[in-house]
Amino acid sequence: MRRVMAFRVLLTCIVIMLFIHIERCTAEEITLPKPKTSGGISVEEAIAGRRSVRKFTNDALTLGEVSQILWASGGATVDGVTGPTRAYPSAGALYPLEIYLVAGSVKDLEPGVYKYDWRRHTLASIKKGDVRSGLAGASLGQGMIQEAPITIVVTVFPEKVKSRYGERGVTRYVSMDAGHLGQNVHLEAESMGLGTVMVGAFMDEDVKKVLGVEDETPIYIMPVGRPER
Repeated sequence: MRRVMAFRVLLTCIVIMLFIHIERCTAEEITLPKPKTSGGISVEEAIAGRRSVRKFTNDALTLGEVSQILWASGGATVDGVTGPTRAYPSAGALYPLEIYLVAGSVKDLEPGVYKYDWRRHTLASIKKGDVRSGLAGASLGQGMIQEAPITIVVTVFPEKVKSRYGERGVTRYVSMDAGHLGQNVHLEAESMGLGTVMVGAFMDEDVKKVLGVEDETPIYIMPVGRPER
């Protein structure tokens, strides 16, 4: 009898593990085009030309352009002493920030919410459908978020920093990380002939509902698109 019960328990565990494995394997993952490490203008030109852009055309972005923006936001660069480094520095190399793509008008990419995996340079589908209107509403009705073909949303796991650096890590180091990331996006967009603006006015809980996250805190929103001349 005990052997039968043990066998049933083992069989149940195997079934659960197979289900989890299948669920993970069937989760939609999009491999992004390889990012470029050289551009058309110098860093100095990008800094000089950087502006906050709040008006965008209706033109869709390409998947290659999205790839480049995401890589600049926090992708892998060269191998460091202890492992891969990233496009921006982080206190204690903790990298507590998570990067989400809200896609509305991108060629060869369905509208929806995606999470960026910097190690694999891939996107994981989180939510289907165009949520730009909802994100704009959660951002106090800022229309450029609804107009832009994509928006980068940055969130943070506060406890990941607090466990090592205490409150100072949450109140200071997280902001420093976000600033590094945001400037990268701004300069990369300028280099590519695109535009963006840094948005900090939004309702945290509403943004979390739009993204479909619970334990993360949104800290930065960046709509990206072709500037309206």
